[in-house]
Amino acid sequence: MTAYNDESGTDSALRRSLGVSRRRFLSTCTAAAATAIAAPAFGASPAFAQPASHKEHGHGHGHGQALVPAAKRGIILYTVRDATGRDPLSSDLPSGFREVFKELARYGYKQVEFAGYGQHANAPGGSNLETVEGAKLLRSWLDDYGLRAQGNHGFIPSSWPLSQSDLDQFKRTLEIANILGMDHMGTGGDPTGSAYRADWDVAADKWNALGQIAHRAGIKLYTHNHDAAYGFLLDGGPLDAQGRPTRSSGIRKLEYFLKVTDPKTVWLEMDIFWAHVAQYKFHTYTAHDGSQRENIFDPAALVRSHNKRYPLFHAKDGVVNTTSGQGYDMVPFGTGVIDYRTFFRRVGEANYRNPMVEQDNAPSSTDLAQSLKHARIGYDNLAALRK
Repeated sequence: MTAYNDESGTDSALRRSLGVSRRRFLSTCTAAAATAIAAPAFGASPAFAQPASHKEHGHGHGHGQALVPAAKRGIILYTVRDATGRDPLSSDLPSGFREVFKELARYGYKQVEFAGYGQHANAPGGSNLETVEGAKLLRSWLDDYGLRAQGNHGFIPSSWPLSQSDLDQFKRTLEIANILGMDHMGTGGDPTGSAYRADWDVAADKWNALGQIAHRAGIKLYTHNHDAAYGFLLDGGPLDAQGRPTRSSGIRKLEYFLKVTDPKTVWLEMDIFWAHVAQYKFHTYTAHDGSQRENIFDPAALVRSHNKRYPLFHAKDGVVNTTSGQGYDMVPFGTGVIDYRTFFRRVGEANYRNPMVEQDNAPSSTDLAQSLKHARIGYDNLAALRK
C-alpha cells in the first residue's frame, strides 16, 4: 500500500492545540445541554473559541469582510428534496428542479450540489434527468438562474476489481458531471464501513483507481463522510477469533485513508456537523498495549493539515443534546451552537472552499414550505458570517 505525503499534523499536536482533558470535555457537554455555548469543546480549540456571532441574522450587511464569498454560497439539494419531488399539478409551492433553482437563486445562492437527478414525473423534463439530454436541460436551468453545479452524491461502483458494467456507468456519471459544469463528483457514503486497516487499504486501491479515471475526465472525485469514518482504526494488538486486530494506534479511519490515497486524484467533503458528532463520540481508544488513551478530534485541524484535499463542505448546524448519543440535534444553519465563524477562519482558503448548506430534517409533512424556509434561513446566516 502506497502512502501519499500531504501536509499532515500529529495526534499530539491536536491534543496540545485543544488542551482539553476528557473530564473537562464531558463536563462541558453536560453543561452545554442546559445553556447555549460558543462551543469551546465542540467547535474549536479553546484558543480559537469566539462568541457565537454566527447567530447574526440578515443578508450579511454587517461590519467586516464576509467569511464565505458570495460566489461560494451553496446548498445541497437533499435539503429541499421534498420540493424537487413535489407534484407541480397539486401544489402552488415551487416544484421540480427548475422552480427550485429559481427560488434558491432568489434567496441568493450561487451554487448547488445534487443528491441524484430524480424529480416528480409531472415536473418539466420528467422524473429521471440522469441522461445526457436530462443533464443538458438541467444545465440550461442552472444557467438561466445564475447557478453553478459543484458536485453530486451519485454512483460509486460496488465492484472491485471493477466490472465492465460498473466502469461504463461510472464513466456515464462523469460525462453528466461535465455537461453540468461540475468540478467535483462524489458520493455520500464512506469508502468502507469497516474498522480494519486491511479493508481501508483495499478501499484506497479502489478509490485511487476511480480517482485516476475521474482525473482523466477533468473531475475531482470526492467522498463525503459522517461520524463513523472519524472513529479509530483497528490496526494492532491481540487478534480476535477471526484473526482481526482489536486495538488501535490512535489514527482515525479517514486520516489513514488520506495517507494512502493520492492527493492529486482523491478528495474529501467534510460534513462539519458529523465531524463534530465524531468529536463528541470518539475521544478515547484502546492502544496496542491495552491502555486507554485520549485523542480529542479537531475537525478544523484535519482540514488545515490536508488543505487542498477539502474543496467542499456541508454546512449543517446543531444544538447540544447529550442524551441522543450524538451530542447534537440538527437545526437550520446559523441557529445552533457549532462555531462556524471560528471554523471558517481556521481553515481559511475562502476562495477555494465550497460550503453547501444542508439540513437532513428540513422537509416536513405538516409544513410543506419548511425546507425552502430553512434553506433561506441557511443562506442568510451563511452570508452573515464575518471575519
